[in-house]
Amino acid sequence: MENHLHGLRELNSHAEKKRILVIATGGTIASRSGSDGLVPDIPLEQLLNYVPGIRGQCSLEAVQIMNLDSTNMQPSGWLTIAGTIRQRYEEFDGFVILHGTDTMAYTAAALSYLIQNSPKPVVLTGAQKPIDQDISDAKGNVIQSVLYACDDRASDVNFVFNGEVIAGTRGRKVRTKSFNAFSSVDFPHKAVIRENQVIHYIDSRLSGRVRFYDRLDEKVFVLRLIPGLRADILRYLGEYFHAVVIEGFGIGGIPNTEEMRFLPLIRELLDKGVTVVATTQVPLEGSDLDVYEVGRLFKRDERLLEAYNMTLEAIVTKLMWILGQTREHAQIRELFYRQINYDLYQ
Repeated sequence: MENHLHGLRELNSHAEKKRILVIATGGTIASRSGSDGLVPDIPLEQLLNYVPGIRGQCSLEAVQIMNLDSTNMQPSGWLTIAGTIRQRYEEFDGFVILHGTDTMAYTAAALSYLIQNSPKPVVLTGAQKPIDQDISDAKGNVIQSVLYACDDRASDVNFVFNGEVIAGTRGRKVRTKSFNAFSSVDFPHKAVIRENQVIHYIDSRLSGRVRFYDRLDEKVFVLRLIPGLRADILRYLGEYFHAVVIEGFGIGGIPNTEEMRFLPLIRELLDKGVTVVATTQVPLEGSDLDVYEVGRLFKRDERLLEAYNMTLEAIVTKLMWILGQTREHAQIRELFYRQINYDLYQ
């Protein structure tokens, strides 16, 4: 940890201290063992006492807005986090959000849509082991997140985890226990932190004014196809949801046999005004419905949207954001294909 703090001292010896707001939401990083397992229980001030050096290296303020196991995080929580940043945005140079790892990718993606074009960095981090354990990744992740939030070239919404900086729409949790829990999916790391130095791979400094949004539509459903699944379920989904994401096979293939009836029932959904997005359940390299008949038959209907190499977390939260703004298909289509924080490459 002393090496990390040395990096912070070096950073601030040549520049005015940055003003950083730490926002705590709970998660493993703040957990203790209870009778039923780990539960968020460490107060924020006590948590920060485990990394006392950061207070001397930036002008730091901390606020606890919730104390959740991130499995319990909901879209209302994303709005609370975004609203907190909006209220304090002019006071600070950067924001560090302490968050559980299980839904961190969803929160980072959601914040990418709720807080757009931010010249100031919004950094999410957490830990695989609580900060009060002898062997933990928590202290390093907190220190490196503050280090990145203080960097003059940092901007927009990002993860900082295990020394890697990942765009907020590109991260996914790929390991349940290891310290290198997150990967950047189909996109390079924006930066890495090595020997207490931020090494930038992508110069993503933003200018202009930040844009905040405060509405989400939670009525988005993800349907993962399995062999034998019948399309009749789409009629049920169409009664309750405004958007359905279909995770197809391979590069996005959807069964097209007459008895399975996916083609006509997807058209029924589209006729009802339900937004339908085709993607793939394969983790890497994205969809391409133009390759096989099982894709082209569906893509002929221009109302169907294709996610290409967007992560599932980005697809879901982007749809929630879009549908919170409009239900007009032309506008939905335009917003869905608008690149935001590196979420979509065609």
